[in-house]
Amino acid sequence: MAAERVLAAVGRRRILKLGIGGLVGILAAGRAPVFAQTQPKRLVFAHINAAPESAAVAFAWMSEEVTKRSKGALDMQFFGSTLLSRELEIMNAVKSGNVAIGNPAGAAATVFPEMGVFLVPYLVRDYNQAYAMFNGKIGDRLDREFQEKYQLKVLTFFDYGFRHFWTGKKPILEPKDLRGMKIRVQQAKVFADTINGLGGNAVPMPWGEVISAAKQGVIDGGDLPVVNILALKAYEVSKYCSMTYHNYGPTVNVMNLAAWNGLSGEQKKLMVDASREAQNKIREMTESVDSLAKAKELLEPKGMTVVKANVEAFRALARQKVWPAYKQQYAGLWDEVENFKA
Repeated sequence: MAAERVLAAVGRRRILKLGIGGLVGILAAGRAPVFAQTQPKRLVFAHINAAPESAAVAFAWMSEEVTKRSKGALDMQFFGSTLLSRELEIMNAVKSGNVAIGNPAGAAATVFPEMGVFLVPYLVRDYNQAYAMFNGKIGDRLDREFQEKYQLKVLTFFDYGFRHFWTGKKPILEPKDLRGMKIRVQQAKVFADTINGLGGNAVPMPWGEVISAAKQGVIDGGDLPVVNILALKAYEVSKYCSMTYHNYGPTVNVMNLAAWNGLSGEQKKLMVDASREAQNKIREMTESVDSLAKAKELLEPKGMTVVKANVEAFRALARQKVWPAYKQQYAGLWDEVENFKA
């Protein structure tokens, strides 16, 4: 059987080039020839959304760069919204090794409860704080934990930015405006606690069901960063964008640990470098549009009205209604995040 495998690996054309003597030598050594061992290492990369979503744009670029820079040793194949249809399906595939690379998108805290603290409304103050945390000691600590607990290697933390409400019936200017509103949220408890704590009615739902639910009146709206209100076309089912900055949206791109350990040192460095470059691209696309002026410029031609909400009123309510339970749950890490200086 070993000889049959070698013959299959060699192929007819190679046999002719090697000659009988060369082939006998290979069989005697019990190994395949060098050219049979240099096939590209295929790395399938699954992502929930396609371009023009910011992460999809950056990760498609990253996949091309890794393939090119590895000079054919790695063949990274990116699939945006075409391979698996749900965030948790993607993560299960990465954990099992059926897919090499993937991320939970906005469902990060569902897959990794350790990340829930960063999603608590108004705890992360601004982008500078967020970037310094995830590219520093906190990010390194999470990488070690994920390898040990989940057998996943962190390639990069990336950002969906701060979330704002998109609604169809009325804008959300003050917390009282949320009363009675059915707001779609990601399927992590912290998102539901945010909306319920701020006065609305949270409706957990995977993204794939959101647009149809909005059209049918099952929900009155949802929340997304400006960059994804655009990319995911939430403006087609809403009239208002209310700039509340209520949840920061970090997530993480990971690789199956066994697949990671199968890379050479040079290939690992390439993956880390390309991941950091992709991270920078995502951050630039996300942060550059996250202002009232830019949101007006981009969303109002799509038919939306963009309004400035009373952020201080929302922050005060979040501190009162949402913070206490999470401060107790996350203990030491909470203090580190709340008092972090960029």
